[in-house]
Amino acid sequence: MSQVDAFTTTPLGGNPCAVVFEADALETNTMQAIAREMNLSETAFVLESDRADVRARYFTPAEEIPFAGHPTIATFYALIESGRLPFSGPVQSYTLELPVGVIDVEVHGDDGVPARVVMSQRAPEFLRQYGPEEVLPLFGLRPDDLLQGAIIQTVSTGTPQLMVPLRNSDSLRQVEMNVVAYRALREAGDFFSPHFFILEGATAKGNTFSRHLGVPPDMVEDPFTGSATGGMGAYLWHYGLIAKPAFVAEQGHWMDRPGSATVEVVGPPESIGTVRVGGPAVTVMEGILRI
Repeated sequence: MSQVDAFTTTPLGGNPCAVVFEADALETNTMQAIAREMNLSETAFVLESDRADVRARYFTPAEEIPFAGHPTIATFYALIESGRLPFSGPVQSYTLELPVGVIDVEVHGDDGVPARVVMSQRAPEFLRQYGPEEVLPLFGLRPDDLLQGAIIQTVSTGTPQLMVPLRNSDSLRQVEMNVVAYRALREAGDFFSPHFFILEGATAKGNTFSRHLGVPPDMVEDPFTGSATGGMGAYLWHYGLIAKPAFVAEQGHWMDRPGSATVEVVGPPESIGTVRVGGPAVTVMEGILRI
């Protein structure tokens, strides 16, 4: 197995993911137990597929999720770096089977070394809308912290995430979850977790900056959330909040795990076909799992 930091080229940055190779013999409850042991945002299990080049299952410490971004980046980086997946470069296309279906993955690099992994997420679904009074007080926010004229809505490009656009970095810093109240909202809602974002980067290179929260035993805050970044891109383009369908998303800087991704929304705002989310990765640990 390997532990890979996704959406960064710097070890101990971005979002870490444990990648377990040749996992076909593992039962679901064993995969879940391993994910609890790893105690990362997600652990990826690589399996054989008769429909795609690679099959994978992703688990948080609490549950399996049907789709995720940073485990996809980490999995393909680890497979190629370990020699388990052929790669000659400079750009090579693959398919990945997940519980939501088969998606396309592109790997960029030179001399057989992967430099960047780009995933094509599913066409977005724009789901339930929420009133500001339902959501904002649960995170210590007021109605005027919401981006003016914006709505709070669940968007899914594979995993439904609650999109909460905020006014500025001061509002984003104030986000603090009332866990008991949030659990009730999540139980009655249609989303996996909330994604708060602003229309400015943490650095001069970024166009957006985000925070993504959870509750134990999952991570209290996620360093970089690839699936929600795709949903955010679809949301921004659909509602005319960005002038161009390609931008750089940043996350994790206030956690001292800075990460960034390229985002490309494909299709007109009213009929988006896919969202391409890509970034680099770096291996920080390799080992043997003894169970």
